[in-house]
Amino acid sequence: MVVVTGQNKVSGNPDDAMSSSDAEDDFQEPATPTATQAGQSLPLLPQQFPEVVPLNVGGMCFTTRLSTLRRYEDTMLAAMFSGRHYIPTDAEGRYFIDRDGTYFGDILNFLRSGDLPPRERVRSVYKEAQYYSIGPLLDCLEDVQPLKGEKVRQAFLGLMPYYKDQLERIIEIAKLRAMQRKARFAKLKVCVFKEEMPITPYECPHFNSLRFERSESETKLFEHHCEVDVSFGPWEAVADVYDLLHCIVTDLSDRGITVDHQCIGVCDKHLINHYYCKRPIYEFKITWW
Repeated sequence: MVVVTGQNKVSGNPDDAMSSSDAEDDFQEPATPTATQAGQSLPLLPQQFPEVVPLNVGGMCFTTRLSTLRRYEDTMLAAMFSGRHYIPTDAEGRYFIDRDGTYFGDILNFLRSGDLPPRERVRSVYKEAQYYSIGPLLDCLEDVQPLKGEKVRQAFLGLMPYYKDQLERIIEIAKLRAMQRKARFAKLKVCVFKEEMPITPYECPHFNSLRFERSESETKLFEHHCEVDVSFGPWEAVADVYDLLHCIVTDLSDRGITVDHQCIGVCDKHLINHYYCKRPIYEFKITWW
Protein backbone atom coordinates (compact mmCIF):
# COMPACT_ATOMS: atom_id res chain seq x y z
CA MET A 1 0.00 0.00 0.00
CA VAL A 2 1.34 3.38 -0.94
CA VAL A 3 0.76 6.31 1.39
CA VAL A 4 1.04 9.74 -0.11
CA THR A 5 1.95 12.52 2.27
CA GLY A 6 2.05 16.24 1.79
CA GLN A 7 5.85 16.03 1.34
CA ASN A 8 5.75 13.75 -1.72
CA LYS A 9 6.63 15.39 -4.98
CA VAL A 10 4.01 15.40 -7.65
CA SER A 11 5.62 17.45 -10.35
CA GLY A 12 7.47 20.69 -10.87
CA ASN A 13 8.83 22.79 -8.05
CA PRO A 14 8.58 21.29 -4.57
CA ASP A 15 7.14 24.57 -3.27
CA ASP A 16 4.19 24.11 -5.58
CA ALA A 17 3.43 20.61 -4.39
CA MET A 18 0.16 19.97 -2.58
CA SER A 19 -2.09 17.03 -1.91
CA SER A 20 -5.30 16.53 -3.80
CA SER A 21 -7.25 17.11 -0.59
CA ASP A 22 -5.44 20.43 -0.08
CA ALA A 23 -6.35 21.50 -3.58
CA GLU A 24 -9.99 20.69 -2.98
CA ASP A 25 -9.96 22.66 0.26
CA ASP A 26 -8.74 25.75 -1.60
CA PHE A 27 -11.82 25.71 -3.84
CA GLN A 28 -14.39 24.32 -1.43
CA GLU A 29 -17.30 26.63 -0.55
CA PRO A 30 -17.62 27.43 3.13
CA ALA A 31 -20.05 25.21 4.98
CA THR A 32 -23.41 26.61 6.06
CA PRO A 33 -22.94 27.95 9.60
CA THR A 34 -24.87 26.33 12.40
CA ALA A 35 -27.00 28.30 14.85
CA THR A 36 -24.11 28.30 17.34
CA GLN A 37 -21.57 29.48 14.79
CA ALA A 38 -23.71 32.19 13.23
CA GLY A 39 -25.12 33.63 16.43
CA GLN A 40 -28.06 35.27 14.66
CA SER A 41 -29.04 32.24 12.58
CA LEU A 42 -32.22 30.34 13.36
CA PRO A 43 -32.11 26.88 14.92
CA LEU A 44 -33.02 23.84 12.93
CA LEU A 45 -36.71 22.97 12.60
CA PRO A 46 -38.97 21.64 13.93
CA GLN A 47 -39.15 23.68 17.12
CA GLN A 48 -40.48 21.94 20.21
CA PHE A 49 -42.87 23.73 22.59
CA PRO A 50 -43.73 22.87 26.21
CA GLU A 51 -47.29 22.00 27.24
CA VAL A 52 -47.50 25.27 29.21
CA VAL A 53 -46.30 28.14 27.04
CA PRO A 54 -44.93 31.40 28.49
CA LEU A 55 -45.52 34.34 26.13
CA ASN A 56 -44.20 37.85 25.74
CA VAL A 57 -46.52 39.85 23.50
CA GLY A 58 -45.06 43.29 22.91
CA GLY A 59 -43.72 43.41 26.48
CA MET A 60 -46.82 42.00 28.18
CA CYS A 61 -46.47 38.52 29.64
CA PHE A 62 -49.04 35.71 29.38
CA THR A 63 -49.11 32.01 30.15
CA THR A 64 -51.38 29.49 28.45
CA ARG A 65 -51.57 25.89 27.32
CA LEU A 66 -50.18 24.91 23.95
CA SER A 67 -53.55 23.35 23.12
CA THR A 68 -55.20 26.75 23.64
CA LEU A 69 -52.96 28.39 21.04
CA ARG A 70 -53.75 25.52 18.66
CA ARG A 71 -57.51 25.60 19.36
CA TYR A 72 -58.43 26.46 15.77
CA GLU A 73 -56.24 25.07 13.01
CA ASP A 74 -56.62 27.88 10.46
CA THR A 75 -55.26 30.66 12.66
CA MET A 76 -51.92 32.40 12.78
CA LEU A 77 -51.34 31.32 16.38
CA ALA A 78 -51.89 27.66 15.50
CA ALA A 79 -49.43 28.00 12.64
CA MET A 80 -46.86 29.86 14.76
CA PHE A 81 -46.89 27.17 17.45
CA SER A 82 -47.21 24.18 15.15
CA GLY A 83 -43.47 23.55 15.24
CA ARG A 84 -43.02 24.44 11.60
CA HIS A 85 -41.90 27.99 12.37
CA TYR A 86 -39.23 29.42 14.62
CA ILE A 87 -40.45 31.67 17.46
CA PRO A 88 -37.73 33.73 19.18
CA THR A 89 -37.55 33.92 22.97
CA ASP A 90 -36.73 36.80 25.30
CA ALA A 91 -34.10 36.80 28.06
CA GLU A 92 -36.50 34.94 30.38
CA GLY A 93 -37.22 32.22 27.83
CA ARG A 94 -40.70 33.48 26.95
CA TYR A 95 -41.80 33.10 23.34
CA PHE A 96 -41.89 36.56 21.83
CA ILE A 97 -44.66 37.92 19.56
CA ASP A 98 -43.89 41.38 18.19
CA ARG A 99 -47.41 42.77 18.58
CA ASP A 100 -49.17 45.14 20.99
CA GLY A 101 -50.41 42.91 23.79
CA THR A 102 -53.14 45.20 25.11
CA TYR A 103 -55.96 43.03 23.81
CA PHE A 104 -54.16 39.69 23.65
CA GLY A 105 -55.81 38.64 26.92
CA ASP A 106 -59.20 38.94 25.19
CA ILE A 107 -57.90 36.73 22.39
CA LEU A 108 -56.79 34.09 24.90
CA ASN A 109 -60.10 34.25 26.80
CA PHE A 110 -61.97 33.45 23.61
CA LEU A 111 -59.62 30.58 22.75
CA ARG A 112 -59.96 29.21 26.28
CA SER A 113 -63.71 29.42 26.85
CA GLY A 114 -65.35 31.39 24.05
CA ASP A 115 -65.68 34.58 26.13
CA LEU A 116 -66.26 37.83 24.22
CA PRO A 117 -64.83 41.22 25.25
CA PRO A 118 -66.91 44.07 26.70
CA ARG A 119 -68.63 46.29 24.15
CA GLU A 120 -66.13 49.13 24.50
CA ARG A 121 -63.30 46.81 23.40
CA VAL A 122 -65.10 44.98 20.59
CA ARG A 123 -63.67 47.07 17.74
CA SER A 124 -60.09 46.83 19.00
CA VAL A 125 -60.30 43.09 19.65
CA TYR A 126 -61.80 42.66 16.18
CA LYS A 127 -58.66 44.18 14.65
CA GLU A 128 -56.48 41.81 16.66
CA ALA A 129 -58.63 38.85 15.61
CA GLN A 130 -58.08 39.92 11.99
CA TYR A 131 -54.32 40.01 12.54
CA TYR A 132 -54.28 36.53 14.10
CA SER A 133 -56.82 35.24 11.53
CA ILE A 134 -59.19 33.84 14.16
CA GLY A 135 -62.29 33.28 12.01
CA PRO A 136 -64.65 32.03 14.77
CA LEU A 137 -63.92 35.10 16.90
CA LEU A 138 -64.47 37.42 13.92
CA ASP A 139 -67.85 35.78 13.25
CA CYS A 140 -68.92 36.18 16.88
CA LEU A 141 -67.84 39.81 17.09
CA GLU A 142 -69.60 40.71 13.85
CA ASP A 143 -72.86 39.53 15.41
CA VAL A 144 -72.72 41.85 18.44
CA GLN A 145 -72.82 45.60 18.91
CA PRO A 146 -71.32 47.85 17.78
CA LEU A 147 -70.16 45.80 14.77
CA LYS A 148 -73.64 44.47 14.01
CA GLY A 149 -74.98 48.01 13.82
CA GLU A 150 -72.02 48.99 11.66
CA LYS A 151 -73.08 46.39 9.10
CA VAL A 152 -76.50 48.01 8.87
CA ARG A 153 -74.96 51.47 8.59
CA GLN A 154 -72.60 50.39 5.83
CA ALA A 155 -75.54 48.88 3.93
CA PHE A 156 -77.15 52.32 3.96
CA LEU A 157 -73.93 54.13 2.98
CA GLY A 158 -73.54 51.64 0.13
CA LEU A 159 -76.38 53.52 -1.60
CA MET A 160 -73.94 56.43 -2.10
CA PRO A 161 -70.86 55.19 -3.98
CA TYR A 162 -69.05 58.52 -3.61
CA TYR A 163 -69.59 58.86 0.14
CA LYS A 164 -65.93 58.31 1.12
CA ASP A 165 -64.71 60.59 -1.66
CA GLN A 166 -66.99 63.37 -0.41
CA LEU A 167 -65.70 62.93 3.13
CA GLU A 168 -62.16 63.39 1.83
CA ARG A 169 -63.28 66.48 -0.04
CA ILE A 170 -64.66 68.00 3.17
CA ILE A 171 -61.35 67.40 4.94
CA GLU A 172 -59.22 68.76 2.11
CA ILE A 173 -61.30 71.92 1.63
CA ALA A 174 -61.36 72.64 5.37
CA LYS A 175 -57.60 72.08 5.67
CA LEU A 176 -56.80 74.30 2.70
CA ARG A 177 -59.00 77.16 3.95
CA ALA A 178 -57.58 76.99 7.46
CA MET A 179 -54.01 77.07 6.13
CA GLN A 180 -54.71 79.91 3.73
CA ARG A 181 -56.32 82.02 6.45
CA LYS A 182 -53.92 80.88 9.19
CA ALA A 183 -57.03 80.09 11.21
CA ARG A 184 -57.84 77.54 13.88
CA PHE A 185 -61.02 76.48 12.10
CA ALA A 186 -62.64 76.53 8.68
CA LYS A 187 -66.24 76.64 7.53
CA LEU A 188 -67.82 75.13 4.44
CA LYS A 189 -71.29 74.59 3.05
CA VAL A 190 -72.63 71.07 2.67
CA CYS A 191 -75.86 70.05 0.96
CA VAL A 192 -77.52 66.86 2.20
CA PHE A 193 -80.69 65.93 0.33
CA LYS A 194 -82.66 62.72 0.09
CA GLU A 195 -85.03 63.59 -2.77
CA GLU A 196 -83.70 64.37 -6.21
CA MET A 197 -86.71 66.49 -7.15
CA PRO A 198 -87.38 69.89 -5.55
CA ILE A 199 -90.27 70.15 -3.12
CA THR A 200 -92.14 73.13 -1.79
CA PRO A 201 -94.83 72.58 0.87
CA TYR A 202 -97.61 74.39 -0.98
CA GLU A 203 -96.99 72.43 -4.21
CA CYS A 204 -96.79 68.88 -2.86
CA PRO A 205 -100.09 67.79 -4.49
CA HIS A 206 -98.68 68.64 -7.91
CA PHE A 207 -95.27 67.22 -7.30
CA ASN A 208 -95.84 63.57 -8.20
CA SER A 209 -97.57 64.36 -11.47
CA LEU A 210 -94.80 66.74 -12.49
CA ARG A 211 -92.20 64.22 -11.50
CA PHE A 212 -93.47 61.40 -13.69
CA GLU A 213 -94.97 63.32 -16.63
CA ARG A 214 -92.44 66.05 -17.28
CA SER A 215 -90.82 66.25 -20.68
CA GLU A 216 -87.13 65.92 -21.43
CA SER A 217 -86.75 69.70 -21.73
CA GLU A 218 -88.42 70.17 -18.34
CA THR A 219 -86.12 67.59 -16.84
CA LYS A 220 -83.10 69.63 -17.88
CA LEU A 221 -84.61 72.70 -16.23
CA PHE A 222 -84.66 70.81 -12.93
CA GLU A 223 -81.05 69.73 -13.21
CA HIS A 224 -78.74 72.00 -11.25
CA HIS A 225 -75.95 72.07 -8.70
CA CYS A 226 -76.46 73.88 -5.44
CA GLU A 227 -73.85 76.52 -4.66
CA VAL A 228 -72.12 74.54 -1.93
CA ASP A 229 -68.72 72.94 -1.36
CA VAL A 230 -69.90 69.33 -1.09
CA SER A 231 -73.19 67.55 -1.80
CA PHE A 232 -74.55 64.23 -0.54
CA GLY A 233 -77.56 62.64 -2.22
CA PRO A 234 -79.99 61.64 -3.42
CA TRP A 235 -80.78 58.13 -2.12
CA GLU A 236 -83.73 55.80 -1.75
CA ALA A 237 -84.03 54.38 1.77
CA VAL A 238 -86.00 54.88 4.96
CA ALA A 239 -82.97 56.60 6.52
CA ASP A 240 -83.37 60.37 6.26
CA VAL A 241 -81.13 63.45 6.07
CA TYR A 242 -80.43 63.44 9.80
CA ASP A 243 -79.27 59.83 9.62
CA LEU A 244 -76.75 60.70 6.92
CA LEU A 245 -75.59 63.76 8.86
CA HIS A 246 -74.96 61.48 11.84
CA CYS A 247 -72.85 59.20 9.62
CA ILE A 248 -70.81 62.12 8.28
CA VAL A 249 -70.09 63.57 11.72
CA THR A 250 -69.33 60.13 13.20
CA ASP A 251 -66.86 59.20 10.45
CA LEU A 252 -65.09 62.55 10.68
CA SER A 253 -64.90 62.25 14.49
CA ASP A 254 -63.44 58.74 14.18
CA ARG A 255 -60.59 60.31 12.23
CA GLY A 256 -59.93 62.74 15.07
CA ILE A 257 -61.60 65.71 13.38
CA THR A 258 -63.73 68.04 15.49
CA VAL A 259 -66.83 69.07 13.56
CA ASP A 260 -69.93 71.13 14.36
CA HIS A 261 -72.82 71.64 11.97
CA GLN A 262 -76.05 73.57 11.72
CA CYS A 263 -78.71 74.11 9.09
CA ILE A 264 -78.46 77.61 7.62
CA GLY A 265 -81.39 77.39 5.20
CA VAL A 266 -82.21 75.90 1.82
CA CYS A 267 -80.83 76.35 -1.67
CA ASP A 268 -83.97 78.23 -2.81
CA LYS A 269 -82.77 78.46 -6.39
CA HIS A 270 -85.57 79.17 -8.90
CA LEU A 271 -85.91 76.31 -11.37
CA ILE A 272 -89.11 76.51 -13.41
CA ASN A 273 -92.47 78.25 -13.00
CA HIS A 274 -93.15 78.37 -9.26
CA TYR A 275 -90.75 75.56 -8.35
CA TYR A 276 -87.67 76.26 -6.28
CA CYS A 277 -84.89 74.04 -4.98
CA LYS A 278 -85.53 73.27 -1.33
CA ARG A 279 -82.48 71.17 -0.57
CA PRO A 280 -81.23 71.89 2.96
CA ILE A 281 -77.85 73.58 3.33
CA TYR A 282 -75.65 72.94 6.36
CA GLU A 283 -72.66 74.88 7.59
CA PHE A 284 -69.83 72.62 8.76
CA LYS A 285 -67.21 74.04 11.10
CA ILE A 286 -63.99 72.00 11.23
CA THR A 287 -61.72 72.86 14.17
CA TRP A 288 -58.10 71.82 13.73
CA TRP A 289 -56.66 72.47 17.17
